Amino acid sequence: MLNGKTALVTGSTSGIGLGIAKALARQGANIVLNGFGDVDGSRAAVLDAGKAHGVKVAYHGADMSRPAEIEDMMKYAAGQFGQVDILVNNAGIQHVAPVQDFPVEKWDSIIAINLSSAFHTTRLALPAMQAAKWGRIINIASVHGLVGSAQKSAYVAAKHGIVGLTKVTALENAAIGVTCNAICPGWVLTPLVQKQIDAKAAEQGISIEEANKQLLGEKEPSLRFTTPDELGDLAVFFCSPAGNNICGVAWNMDGGWTAQ
Repeated sequence: MLNGKTALVTGSTSGIGLGIAKALARQGANIVLNGFGDVDGSRAAVLDAGKAHGVKVAYHGADMSRPAEIEDMMKYAAGQFGQVDILVNNAGIQHVAPVQDFPVEKWDSIIAINLSSAFHTTRLALPAMQAAKWGRIINIASVHGLVGSAQKSAYVAAKHGIVGLTKVTALENAAIGVTCNAICPGWVLTPLVQKQIDAKAAEQGISIEEANKQLLGEKEPSLRFTTPDELGDLAVFFCSPAGNNICGVAWNMDGGWTAQ
């Protein structure tokens, strides 16, 4: 379905980003990975996902808090594959503290990586998409782009900002075949969340299963995690012909979190 297209996915060496990169590769899109950690393992996983289509995979290690490195990454992607047809803004970090105690440098980092980076990639990807009259921008927001939670001021502010950026980008490009939408997951079982579960189990002397139930039971009525593969399938849907007229939505995949 996406043969000949190129997708750039930020924060894609693990978790949600890697799941989305693999899903797009399975549809035939060449992939530009970005992130830290096990780059070789991530590249191999995406190549394997796209092997039926002969998909190519490139990597750029841009620090998403630095606009100059983001510009270099976008130039690199265009040099490798011609242009970015599908942009997935997924990179994100978290810090938890009350507003009055929130470290200023942590606030600045979260806003830079979780919000400003999406502005920079979007502004740089749009001209080629507009010229081609086709493009897909998918912003990985969060249920926290729709509702708040205590002690997550910077994250919630950034994710609400991502939803706003999504709407404006969608409005500006709605008539030319370029769509922009946000995905708003609830709890996703990523390595970062697994650490939280392990810590909860250790602190309270309970099993991992009980820690899972506690974490999910606080917010998510389905009592199950969304998976990176499910998020990848939703991203593929946005890129399909069925997504041609989906513009500016914040699509929550949250097990009923925001329905309460």
